Amino acid sequence: MKKSAPLLILASMAFAPVAFSAPVGTLSVHILDQQTGTPPPGVSVTLEKQQQDKWTPVASGKTDQDGRIKSLYPDDQDMQPGVYKVTFKTAEYFQANKLQSFFPEIPVLFTVTRTNEKLHIPLLLSQYGYSTYKGSKSY
Repeated sequence: MKKSAPLLILASMAFAPVAFSAPVGTLSVHILDQQTGTPPPGVSVTLEKQQQDKWTPVASGKTDQDGRIKSLYPDDQDMQPGVYKVTFKTAEYFQANKLQSFFPEIPVLFTVTRTNEKLHIPLLLSQYGYSTYKGSKSY
């Protein structure tokens, strides 16, 4: 019995729900308004995956008070390798603040190379420009 215990533990782990879903926080985003130095809450963000010649919706959400969506990818699915697009809907944010903006939305295309790869996409935003990069996960 002692020799078979490790095998039973391994076998039971194979059927754990975690093995069939993306970990919480697989894909996170963050926005910082460069002009004010503050994170904009309530900005709509969409996630799509490229499927041949079209984009398929995957998820959407709104930034929290800290300008973040800590877990944009659905927790009940595996994030498979491929090309994805996160779109930050910035027009609503600037309109709510009675400001003009050149970019009504900001699409960011990126490549996932490993299943459930932990990714963070930050956006530094202003009325007439933006920058983004592959961020690191710190939470």
